[in-house]
Amino acid sequence: MVHLTFETDPGPASPVVGLVVSKAVGNAVTRNRVKRRLRELVRARLDVLPQRSSVVVRALAPAAQLPYEQLGADLDGAIRTAVRRAGRGAAA
Repeated sequence: MVHLTFETDPGPASPVVGLVVSKAVGNAVTRNRVKRRLRELVRARLDVLPQRSSVVVRALAPAAQLPYEQLGADLDGAIRTAVRRAGRGAAA
């Protein structure tokens, strides 16, 4: 359960990724666990993100209950959708 915002930025050459994990996800221990998991999942997928992009990954409340593999699958889907939408915006 991940929501992803994506935009192209004339800034740094490599992608910049931010994580948002609100209190709706759980207590501090739970939020930190979700952040650690997302950080590792995103790190493994940096090569998929376009250069000079800024990405914000927002964990939704159900993310705390998902197994690591499912969280990765949700992130993959969100990345595919964001990249596709960004491509449409650039072509328009």
